[in-house]
Amino acid sequence: QVHLVESGGGLVQAGGSLKLSCAVSGSAFRVNLMGWYRQVPGHQRELVAIFTTSVTTKYAGSVKGRFTISRDNAKNTVSLQMNSLKDDDTAVYYCAGDRVGDRSPDTWGQGSQDTVTS
Repeated sequence: QVHLVESGGGLVQAGGSLKLSCAVSGSAFRVNLMGWYRQVPGHQRELVAIFTTSVTTKYAGSVKGRFTISRDNAKNTVSLQMNSLKDDDTAVYYCAGDRVGDRSPDTWGQGSQDTVTS
């Protein structure tokens, strides 16, 4: 069974930084780790930063210039460095993976609650 295991995140003051990491666990098949989404209660899950190809990335407009996505192909991990955090960044962050190979997320991490305080 495939598991995407997230680590990092937590509580930080506005203007601070957090780093999220995600790794694949328990799978005999390769999962393409796409990147990160986030969700606030009462709202739809939204894209934060993903790899659209092996080298190209896509960011939400609200995080451009503040967040950086990276990957380690040898370890099959993906990370999200979040700087200059704002209150609006408070959300549950989910690692997303693609098993089918259609570049659409179909596998999710357990979610990481990241809270930014003023």
